[in-house]
Amino acid sequence: MRFEGFGDGLVDFFEGLEADNSKAYWSDHLAHYREQVRGPMEALLAELEPEFTGPGMAGKVFRPHRDVRFSADRSPYKTHCGAVIERGRGGGAYYVEVSAAGMLVAGGCFHAESDQLARFRGAVDAAPHGERLRALLAELTGAGFRISGDVLRTRPRGVPADHPRLELLRHRTLHAVRDWPPDEALHDRRCLDRVRRSWTALRGLTEWCAEHIGPSAKR
Repeated sequence: MRFEGFGDGLVDFFEGLEADNSKAYWSDHLAHYREQVRGPMEALLAELEPEFTGPGMAGKVFRPHRDVRFSADRSPYKTHCGAVIERGRGGGAYYVEVSAAGMLVAGGCFHAESDQLARFRGAVDAAPHGERLRALLAELTGAGFRISGDVLRTRPRGVPADHPRLELLRHRTLHAVRDWPPDEALHDRRCLDRVRRSWTALRGLTEWCAEHIGPSAKR
């Protein structure tokens, strides 16, 4: 499965889905989705898995249907297609996503159960591990990534206001992200090169998450 880029109609497909997120639209455009979106995403992931899949890691393309059980938004379909290589949920992941907005690449911790959050905060609190994380994030910021995640508005209970890494301790999840608009590179192998270079840059952060957070014992 050689990746040759996403289909020329990818943006039109997702713009149409944003305008008409219905079963009728989905059924009418299912072949288009499979050929121009999901098929290429599977090929992209297949090429990158040997380089980025380590022990305990697996890659997958996410399903297109939304989980609406606990959401006020009842739209049945995601307006993007995402894929991930991860070591258990929250334990360090490489992520890529395409949509009408173009392509997004990210890495880090995207979800944390209580035991994972406790390990994360313990590692950040310890000066060697916390300073290593801060250095990794500074390097990524300098390379054009932005740092994101679920962040508390106030400091965690028991953390002093003058903690040297308070800004990191406020994070419940933590990942680095960069994105590109829907340009011509989206439709050829330059897209693969962008993901590979980005995931390579994200390797240090992802490995830090794997070492200090890891998969949850609750899942």
